[in-house]
Amino acid sequence: MSVCFRKVHIFLRNSKHTGPMRAECFGNLLRITLSAEYFKDKYLSFSVVDQSGIAWELNEAIASQCGYTVTYSNWSNIEFRASALSCHSRLEEDMFIITVEIKASHAADMKNATTHMKSASCSYGPWSARELVCESNYMEVSVRRKVPQTVKDFIQDEPEDWNLAFLEAKGEEASIWQIVFHQPEEKTALLVSDAWSAGYGLNTTDTRVVLRIPYTAAQIQLVKDHGITFSAVRSSIFYKQRWMILMVDTAVACPVDAVDYINKTIIWTVPKYIQPVSAGETSSKDVLVEAGVDLHKLSAKEMASRKYVLLNDLHAIMMMIPIGAEGGYYKTSVRSGQHGTKYAINLFLEHQWEDNKWGLTKYIIIKEIETPFEQVELVITNNSNLSLRLMNVTVGTFLPDVKLVKLTIEGTTVAVPEAVQHGYLTYEIRYANGSKAYIIQVPLDAPSIKKEYMGADMRAYTLNVTLAFIIHPTSETFTVPVITVSAVKDAVLPSARGFCDGRNLHLIITHGNVDQNWLPFISDTHLTPESVKKYNYSLRDNGTHLAISVPFLSSHMNYEDFHASGLKASLHLTLKDGITLANRREFSVSCSFSPSQLIQCLPNGTVVITAVKLVGAEDLDTSLFVLRDRQCKPSLVTERTATFKFNVNTCGTSRKFNSTTMTYENDVLYFRPGSDMLVYRLRFVCWYAIKQAVDVQYESKKNPPPNIKPGFGSLALSLKLFKEKSYTEPYQELEYPVVKYLREALYFEVELLQPKDVRLELNLDDCWATNSQSQDSLPQWPMLINGCENSEDSYKAVFHKVNYSLRVKFPQHLKRFEVRMFTFVQGTTLLQEQLYFHCSVMICSAMQQPSGSLCLRRCNPGKHRLDRSAEPHQHAKVSSGPVLIRKENN
Repeated sequence: MSVCFRKVHIFLRNSKHTGPMRAECFGNLLRITLSAEYFKDKYLSFSVVDQSGIAWELNEAIASQCGYTVTYSNWSNIEFRASALSCHSRLEEDMFIITVEIKASHAADMKNATTHMKSASCSYGPWSARELVCESNYMEVSVRRKVPQTVKDFIQDEPEDWNLAFLEAKGEEASIWQIVFHQPEEKTALLVSDAWSAGYGLNTTDTRVVLRIPYTAAQIQLVKDHGITFSAVRSSIFYKQRWMILMVDTAVACPVDAVDYINKTIIWTVPKYIQPVSAGETSSKDVLVEAGVDLHKLSAKEMASRKYVLLNDLHAIMMMIPIGAEGGYYKTSVRSGQHGTKYAINLFLEHQWEDNKWGLTKYIIIKEIETPFEQVELVITNNSNLSLRLMNVTVGTFLPDVKLVKLTIEGTTVAVPEAVQHGYLTYEIRYANGSKAYIIQVPLDAPSIKKEYMGADMRAYTLNVTLAFIIHPTSETFTVPVITVSAVKDAVLPSARGFCDGRNLHLIITHGNVDQNWLPFISDTHLTPESVKKYNYSLRDNGTHLAISVPFLSSHMNYEDFHASGLKASLHLTLKDGITLANRREFSVSCSFSPSQLIQCLPNGTVVITAVKLVGAEDLDTSLFVLRDRQCKPSLVTERTATFKFNVNTCGTSRKFNSTTMTYENDVLYFRPGSDMLVYRLRFVCWYAIKQAVDVQYESKKNPPPNIKPGFGSLALSLKLFKEKSYTEPYQELEYPVVKYLREALYFEVELLQPKDVRLELNLDDCWATNSQSQDSLPQWPMLINGCENSEDSYKAVFHKVNYSLRVKFPQHLKRFEVRMFTFVQGTTLLQEQLYFHCSVMICSAMQQPSGSLCLRRCNPGKHRLDRSAEPHQHAKVSSGPVLIRKENN
């Protein structure tokens, strides 16, 4: 076993000696100090070599029984101390010799250990009649064999002691002995073997008898003298010398507390002539009182320079040391997890006196004193280099006995070497006075750095890491939470653009670097997948952009202005903090929509009208909207809209005629609840052409797919017929054949579907109509010739410009034109009742064309084709239909 069988962390100090060990003699004590530099971070074991060369490995029990002490001083420096009368000392006249073996290894199992031997001899003498030593882990008393006469009537030397020892001693050889312990209740006699088994150390030399008692021994009593507590043992040792059985008093007592702390001063008080050490004495006088630090005796001048005070009066010796004075040192300590310090000093006191019982007694006390815990606040300094985007924090200062061992980052605890994998670098810096601090560096963009928007263009970067430290040699641990905030001017706020199509309002938000956890809200509604589905909205986020589309008629729309030409609608979106729900950013888009979005006049006489609640009229209850006939109530109600569906012959609808149209009118009304006060009126009108009522024919015949004739390469084209000039709604497959009447316009759109190549441009060549699906069938009615309108038509084709929109990503891939139904009339004769439409196109490069290029136009729209050239291009054809042509009803 080993006294110090554990890893020892030794902190370097300035030292004048060389080699791994240094020996010093202090009277009847030997001290060996280990080199801090040599034994740093090693596991150690101690052994003592006896006169036969046998090494006895020490543990704490053997050390205190045999007179050895292993301790730390000045943070982690290791000291080995031995008594002159230790178990394995060799005594030669006035000299004692001790040999120590120390093994050092980097492994706990001591593999590959290196062995160091140190033999030291110390001169000591003359010996006093009685010598008492109070070490940190044992008490020792030694007396001369020439025992003084027993004082008459001294109760400790009672006749029973002789009776207890006599029977055992008379049959043994010389120097075989026994010990009797005196306690208030009883006396206990132990043979030598039993005493050794109990942890006591007993020994004799040619001239002395020795008893050594650990502070943990069973026979120790705590007694008080002048208010000071002592560990005391009253005992008698019997030994046989020649023909006599001799008894010697081996009482010993050492102070346990005796220390006070007043006004930043240590006060150590040791009473004189204490019981039971002075039992039986009737007269005594001081011979010597000396004191010092670390076994070194100090002169009066040295004490004065350190502001020590040594007082010696009739009853006690007192020593006063200012806390923090030279000779002691501060050590790190922990209480309730809090970091602090204690001041430690190893005092030494020697008191010699003469009395009528023993003659000269030498009393030596080694007192290791620590002041009470005092909490020390650590300073955390933020030295971040924002230009390098690096957080730099200094934590300190610490005493040399502290070491950083772990970091806790976002709940994960890692050792210092592993922290670099998380972006954390640690540095230890040392100061001239031996103290030190630690620097923690981590990039601003490390995942564990919390980033928070502060406002304007500022972001707060928060470092939150917990540092774990260990104290040597006690292995106490404590933690230091480090939370620092740096403000950086690097915030990029989200931006937005908005636009509208015929039915929806759109917001496209470009993310910044602060809105990762911001939430989109419209009014008080958080836009989640569930709420978006509920309100039929569209929400898409690709990581860089957030796209939101909301129908014109929705419950979260704001309707701000209503007039005959349109209705102004606004969409307001708010980005809120994901934790506090505080408003962070607001966006809005406003558009005017055609009133036709609010009304549908169906051919069967059904009218669908939607009334909206304008901004400023939030108190209106849309469920209370009515028509002129107040019994007609809305069929669908939202917070901001009320939709009515009724026949023109009901709900108080009025009707007017003129030569060409029939007009129906009604009003959506709102009356203040409980009264007839009108506060809202929306008038709407439906016009029906008397001779052009829409005739929708439903047939099983389907619209044929586009008929593509390949030219050079493979193309995908479409020819669509649209319902209105806005080109927002094409006729669907199930709506064919489309029924149209004379004087109506046909709105065509030709589109290149594939490939989606921005370098290509679609140009129209010829467009014509046939009475069958075949593009080559006869007869044919030309609408466009060589990309231009047919000059023979009374009503020439009109080209419409194509602009970029949410649907149209490549405007150069589309061409739009309209023709009037008069195109297919000759005089008053309708040429054909059912027609199919076809166009031939050229696909050309959209880059600048050379002169004479086939793709250069003056029509299509407004350009004229020049002569053909050999410049590469592709031809294709596409068809659509059928359309049923009807005459006016007379």
